[in-house]
Amino acid sequence: MLSRPAAFVLLRPRFAWALVGAFCVVASSAWAQPSAVVGGDTPASDVRAWLLRIHDAASHRNFQGTFVVSGGGAVSSARIAHFREGPNQFERSEALDGQARNVYRHNDVVTTLWPATKTATVEQRDSVAQFPALLQASDDRIAEFYDVRQRGADRVAGRDVNVLLVKPRDSFRYGYRLWADQASGLLLRADVIGERNEVLESSAFSDVTINVKPQPESVLQPMRRLDGYRVLRPVLTPTRLDTEGWAMRQVAPGFRQVSCVKRPLDGSAEGRVSDAVIGSQVLQTIFSDGLTYVSVFIEPFDPQRHTRPLLASVGPTQTLMQQQGEWWVTVVGDVPPATLRLFAKGLERSRK
Repeated sequence: MLSRPAAFVLLRPRFAWALVGAFCVVASSAWAQPSAVVGGDTPASDVRAWLLRIHDAASHRNFQGTFVVSGGGAVSSARIAHFREGPNQFERSEALDGQARNVYRHNDVVTTLWPATKTATVEQRDSVAQFPALLQASDDRIAEFYDVRQRGADRVAGRDVNVLLVKPRDSFRYGYRLWADQASGLLLRADVIGERNEVLESSAFSDVTINVKPQPESVLQPMRRLDGYRVLRPVLTPTRLDTEGWAMRQVAPGFRQVSCVKRPLDGSAEGRVSDAVIGSQVLQTIFSDGLTYVSVFIEPFDPQRHTRPLLASVGPTQTLMQQQGEWWVTVVGDVPPATLRLFAKGLERSRK
């Protein structure tokens, strides 16, 4: 079974770093001054304006607090912080439940520490993990697949917020309900809404301080002090599906490929490396509709590890694993199971 590479752990998107660091800040005027709405739908220009303000402002707000995620029968929490100083961004996250894990980011360098095993991973990450990827490419089609509307006011973590409902227009994606701080625009809570209007996952600040003083050394010092740690430096090699002998003949409507890399198959996101997989590589390609992601992992089939096909669900995250000839394919995303099946069906080997 393919465990998630560290990049996808952060991509899981929403509600550790990807939500906080990417969905994060929206100018309050974006909530207060929409254009005229015709027939109950928000114009595409307003949808793009809302989401671009979220994206553009995400890196400029300084904050820290405790972030709690509940879904799939589990609850987890982390202390998180984001700082900007000049052109530089700094983030840190300390898991408060389960195995101890600390994540630090300085611009595009991410260092993850597992103190119990004295293991560290240092990775170079690009902007693919930032929301919304397709908007960066001037894609205005999000309004074709989501209806974005305002839904009044509320309070979260003792602060007044505005509520935004993001409703899917088809069955290939989930919806979202977002609570943004009225004063700063910081996203304080987000729910993932399923096909039957049920809450699949809820993420929220239980406490937060906004506009804190930047503390870059609180991020840089732990990134430098790796004495005593076994340091893994996985190298991501950009590539193309067709170059690797694959083709995606069909994807869910609205999804486009935003990344394709080869990466070491390290056996575990927690840094435990199996002798059986050292030196192996996995092909990872990421598709996005601008709000959510589907990752497709392809690796050589190994009967000792890949024992049976699997379709698993944890909160909004679906995982589909199956054998395809001499290969093992894993499709993961915060989308309905039918969407993963469509991606798996569309993947074809284009050469031997």
